[in-house]
Amino acid sequence: MKQTWRWFGPADPVDIYDLPQIGVQGVVTSLDHLPPGAPWSKSDIRQRQADISKPTPHPTGLNWDVVENLPVSDVIKTKGTGYAAHIAAYKESLHNLAGCGIQTVCYNFMPVLDWTRTSFAARMPHGGTAMAFDIVDFALFDLHLLARPAAEDDYSATIKQAAEARFNTLDDSAKTRLINTILAGVPGANNRWTLSDVSDLLSLYKDINTAQLRANLIDFLSEVVPVAEEHGMRLCCQPDDPPFPLMGLPRVLSSTADYETILAAIDTPANGAALCTGSLGVAPGFDVADFVSRLGPRIHFVQLSNTRRKGASDGPRVSFHESMHLDGDTDMVIAIRALLKEEARRKAEGRSDWEIPMRPDHGQHILYDLHSGSLPGYPLIGRAKGLAELRGVMAALSADL
Repeated sequence: MKQTWRWFGPADPVDIYDLPQIGVQGVVTSLDHLPPGAPWSKSDIRQRQADISKPTPHPTGLNWDVVENLPVSDVIKTKGTGYAAHIAAYKESLHNLAGCGIQTVCYNFMPVLDWTRTSFAARMPHGGTAMAFDIVDFALFDLHLLARPAAEDDYSATIKQAAEARFNTLDDSAKTRLINTILAGVPGANNRWTLSDVSDLLSLYKDINTAQLRANLIDFLSEVVPVAEEHGMRLCCQPDDPPFPLMGLPRVLSSTADYETILAAIDTPANGAALCTGSLGVAPGFDVADFVSRLGPRIHFVQLSNTRRKGASDGPRVSFHESMHLDGDTDMVIAIRALLKEEARRKAEGRSDWEIPMRPDHGQHILYDLHSGSLPGYPLIGRAKGLAELRGVMAALSADL
């Protein structure tokens, strides 16, 4: 697999010149400063490519390999006012990316919020920190801070009691910190939501259930996949994170079966999957080898991270934290073995895209990271450690294939 790295542009605390030193072979990035629904111009794309390659004073040897993420606006997800204009802008962005030589584009279809955590710095036994999701803290936020009208119906009596008891212990600064963490969204993005903003966005989805959101995703793909096919591009959707409903919102990509439905609906190699072992692995029943076995030919991008379930749960909604890459609930050796076999199968078929881009997704903050000001989940040392471990697994398994 090609070893890539999520980089957030010139403002990223991780310097682009650090990446070749740790064996990175390509870059995954996005134009996060542009709002969802705005087209990406060739000039903006080429500027980011130059930021990565650094032709002067000396080149990095790196290229922009994967777009993560070309955002799908809530207007598109809800098929709301302005839908046609947002679809046209998305198509324009794909045309321009292809014109700049970028072939793999990842997106997500999560309503309102992207990946969600309740802590960016949960203390780990070794002294470092990790991002975490606690269902009691999230219920506290939903019930007592956001005060969503229908929230009372979404939690068990046990979780509601625990959330109320915890809420009564929080001072104003702790409440603000929890709000800011949950509403932060993707690092580097330009959205800065308030509770009022989120309430307004939730109202857009009040009549949209799982079936309707899935239908809207298929309609979106029916519009943009032909553009990808025209340019030989590979689109791939990353899974819901975490893979269960929050704030009463539907989820449509939380399991292998969900992916099978979407890939069968628009059955072309241009419509593919992004495998995120950390996101999907939060679900106790997730089988990563089965995912690769069933969907392997359509996997265009892989995010390798790991999570460990721990703490309170409420039905399918579980608490978890971001673990070390080889020390979570997903067996990373099994995952990598399945992916390397899929690569070998593609290579034997003569596919030009036989090599799957992967990146070490998320990482614990350790050593220098604790004082570096690095973005939540995206430290230098923690991810470099993870990449080295994953590279070792790949090297060991490759010798047996």
